[in-house]
Amino acid sequence: MAVQDDDGDFDDLGLAFGDGSDQSEIIYSPDPVSQRLRLLSDQNPWHHSGSVPTTLAPPTERPLARILWQKMLDDGLLRWHIVLGPRRVGKTTVLYQTVAHLLDAGIERHRIWWLRLDHPLLVDVALADVARSVIASVPDVSPERPIFLFLDEVTYADDWDLWLKTFHDERWPVRIAATSSASAALRKRRQDSGVGRWREISLAPCLVSEAMQFVATPPPQPQHEAPLGASLADQLRRLEEGTTSSLDSSEAARLLMLIGGFPELLLHAGQARVPPEYGPLADDSPFTEALVAAQLSLREDAVERAVYKDIPQAFQIDNPMMLERLLYVLAGQVAQLLSSSNIAADLRLAEATVERYLAYLEAAFIVFTLPNYAGSEAKVQRRGRKVYFVDSAVRSAVLQRGLAPLRNPSESGHLVENMAASALHSLATQAGVRLYHWRERSNEVDLVYDDLRAPLAFEITSSALHDLSGLRALIRRHDRFAGNAYLVGRELPVTHPSESTDGIGTLPWDMFLTSVSNLAEAAMTARLGGTG
Repeated sequence: MAVQDDDGDFDDLGLAFGDGSDQSEIIYSPDPVSQRLRLLSDQNPWHHSGSVPTTLAPPTERPLARILWQKMLDDGLLRWHIVLGPRRVGKTTVLYQTVAHLLDAGIERHRIWWLRLDHPLLVDVALADVARSVIASVPDVSPERPIFLFLDEVTYADDWDLWLKTFHDERWPVRIAATSSASAALRKRRQDSGVGRWREISLAPCLVSEAMQFVATPPPQPQHEAPLGASLADQLRRLEEGTTSSLDSSEAARLLMLIGGFPELLLHAGQARVPPEYGPLADDSPFTEALVAAQLSLREDAVERAVYKDIPQAFQIDNPMMLERLLYVLAGQVAQLLSSSNIAADLRLAEATVERYLAYLEAAFIVFTLPNYAGSEAKVQRRGRKVYFVDSAVRSAVLQRGLAPLRNPSESGHLVENMAASALHSLATQAGVRLYHWRERSNEVDLVYDDLRAPLAFEITSSALHDLSGLRALIRRHDRFAGNAYLVGRELPVTHPSESTDGIGTLPWDMFLTSVSNLAEAAMTARLGGTG
């Protein structure tokens, strides 16, 4: 039995493995140490069974799950990995699937430990004490035979960044992968703690190539269609002239627009099948029910828990209801120029408070803002921003739109542009590229992808007759976009800028999203130094 030391920790958990494969002799009692002991046993079911339950590690994997386990085994730099992203995006599932891969690779079950650090029994225990206890419980631990620690919601642990720094610098015999639902706490860490010690890996909502696994029959095999290191311009040039939308990718794009890029919700809705666009649909149809359930789930988990738990926990906000009111206002102004002064007047807040709250919402992966492209950083900082949601369906959940996104064509314009922006934002994050919009006088362009190798400009439309004056004005003002500008719409074919008289090409909306999705996966793989 574990005995609590004078200093209040539990260095010896009393985990007797015997032959190194069983914890069945653990005796439970009501004292706190034994409760923690039982908790650790419950959180690591593979210690008993030798495998991860499929309810925790389902067979459909996000790309990160196919890479992360390799990096934990082979990373010569010995960096830890912290997976960041919004709630419900699949961070915990990716880590469970990583555990499953490690077991399949021959790592002994008792060398793999899961710690859910937002659990009430662990939040008041020093991370080092838990790690020390785990190491002491496993025989023959060494840098060559390390413990694999999975720290779910790592930022709930006090001084988590200092302890991760200590584990790395003192060469503790551990390999670490962790998750956090909000980057807010990460941004508050000591400035030098993570440098050279861990990677922050962004896990965005699913993009089109992933969503196709849920709607295509049979599901496509996971693969990189984009070569590692390719630019988005290269990827788009590979598209065949005259190609139009495909059924599977178009259906997957609509599913993402309505349900959102959250794996569990996609799986449920994909089984119900996506209905024809704006066609008649009964209130009790399977997809209608899936859409309503998804909005309720997103509102509870992706919105309310972030607004009323994650952000207040990181920043000690006294009035989270005002944060939710701001989010509602932002949802009504998506893809529009953001005026902090006007919002502050409407909400009766100081403008500085609006800016601070907006930063919190960005840190929680709910919204992001795009500055106005100007060709110089000094001008960029002085000019207007536009706001988008990291996932379009979260906007619908914030506004409580119900079935309107399915039945009302007027909703589609905002959702289509938001989807394009969020997909390109995901790629930009992985590839280290700046993303902007552009506006000068009456001329504007929705998205400017400022890749130094080949910058691109995109205007997103719901109509094939969309005005091209904004793209033409951008090209005149910044000639680096000549031959690198596209109109993106759902009914447009592939035409390349090099083949048009004005240097502006066209792209089907779903093929644009698929190209961006494939490249984002390839960029993540390249960033982690893997091969996929």
